[in-house]
Amino acid sequence: MDTFSLSRRMAAESAGTGLLVAAVVGSGIMADRLTDDVALALLCNAIATGAALAVLISVLGPLSGAHFNPAVSLAFAFRGELPMGELAGYVTFQVLGGLAGTMVAHAMFDLPILEVGTTARSGWPQWFSEGVATFGLVALILIAVRVARPNVAWLVGLYITAAYWFTSSTSFANPAVTVARAFTDTFAGIRPTDVPAFVIAQLAGALLALIAAGWLLRPATRAV
Repeated sequence: MDTFSLSRRMAAESAGTGLLVAAVVGSGIMADRLTDDVALALLCNAIATGAALAVLISVLGPLSGAHFNPAVSLAFAFRGELPMGELAGYVTFQVLGGLAGTMVAHAMFDLPILEVGTTARSGWPQWFSEGVATFGLVALILIAVRVARPNVAWLVGLYITAAYWFTSSTSFANPAVTVARAFTDTFAGIRPTDVPAFVIAQLAGALLALIAAGWLLRPATRAV
């Protein structure tokens, strides 16, 4: 496998996160404009997000690992598969890319480049949902790269599509995407005041997934 420079890997993380957010926000705007049925709009939003995620991971995975998510980068750093010295760069470019993705989506739909989200997403059920969604996502990735690496992109895309529907929070499961969605007052938006609790829940879920996946993947000790 080719090894790419840090600057190219940062660019891939930023572009991937940006395109992911553009898919999330843009498909939410389009769905909201085309139908008054909230369930149908959510379905359209989920399918577009899952499909975009699968494609982005497939294409950019060989460049940077296609994390597009600070929670995923944190897990890989704790596993020693991402140098700690590169973690801050990954996270920074993921957040900046996400913000750019919101701006691109708004420009495509003739909205103000940045807005302040007003959609309330708060309360322990939604916080718990974010912990569960992120736990499932990170555990899936950590296990899949070990036992089903060729299928990681589609597994992640399908999981996120499903998690839109089985979580009350609609599965943000990504601190960078959560921050980016605080700057859109559209279907996919979230109030900035609700972001910190979401991020804390997401990071807690990622750390629990790291522990669980580590235990599951630990080989048995052979008796001498």
